[in-house]
Amino acid sequence: MRLLAILLMCCTMLCFTGLDTCSKWLSASLPAAQIVWARYVGAAVIALAASRPLSRPAALRSKRPWLQLLRSTFLLGSTSANVIALRYLQLSETATISFLAPVFVALLAGPFLGEKVGAERMIAIAVGFLGVAIATRPGTAAFHPIVLVAVAGVVCNSAYMVATRKLAGADAAQTTLVWTQIAGLVFLTPILPWVWRQPGSWGVWLVMAATGVFGAAGHGLLIIAHRYAPAPVLSPFLYTQLIWMIVAGALVFGDWPAASTLVGAALVIACGVFLALRERRGRQVAYAAAIDADQKV
Repeated sequence: MRLLAILLMCCTMLCFTGLDTCSKWLSASLPAAQIVWARYVGAAVIALAASRPLSRPAALRSKRPWLQLLRSTFLLGSTSANVIALRYLQLSETATISFLAPVFVALLAGPFLGEKVGAERMIAIAVGFLGVAIATRPGTAAFHPIVLVAVAGVVCNSAYMVATRKLAGADAAQTTLVWTQIAGLVFLTPILPWVWRQPGSWGVWLVMAATGVFGAAGHGLLIIAHRYAPAPVLSPFLYTQLIWMIVAGALVFGDWPAASTLVGAALVIACGVFLALRERRGRQVAYAAAIDADQKV
């Protein structure tokens, strides 16, 4: 089942690449709020179809509704910041910044999950930030201030991931998928009349719909993958997204990443893989200690 989970994680990254590619393409003609709203509406339709609330109303009931709402709000912040950043940055650049998520998760795991942040973790975290600094080149003409918005989005995404971990044993995957869309619809729908810009063609409408399909499919696959394998096993495969982002950026926008972006991405990826392997090793040690204690009893 772990091989299936790894395949699902790789498909998740492909879906998220499709989502970002569509969002960047739409940003040339539509405001960010409208793009994010379209992503949420499409995802909500798919999530409701998958959960079938009319025949299974229990699928909408959460054991931890406030945590679900908080998680949904974090995702809205992450999605909005990412769409704004995509207007100015290459896909490979936003992907590299997004790879800071495991770094922030490691920082948040202490106060919110009770996990100890040791010296090794802190060194890896510092290396991760160094990688992003190399990729974005602050202090040079190549640096764009929108990078700070992208980093803020990664912080929100990391909080979303921590909340997802805490919900894994409380609610079913269908329930979590439906609740994921709530904040986006509640906050964005009232302001839509003030920002709406009429799409110029059916192609734009189709790409707007595709954002919802990619978003729902990606989050659905992510939830299912974590049911079949623990996070340390799946985390290294998050970085397959960089390959898809480089390909999509070249094919759709004619963008090729700078050498500094690739070097920085390599450092951030190495940091994330180290953190994942360290967490996996820690779980194995804890499991072995529990077995040893059980045998002694």
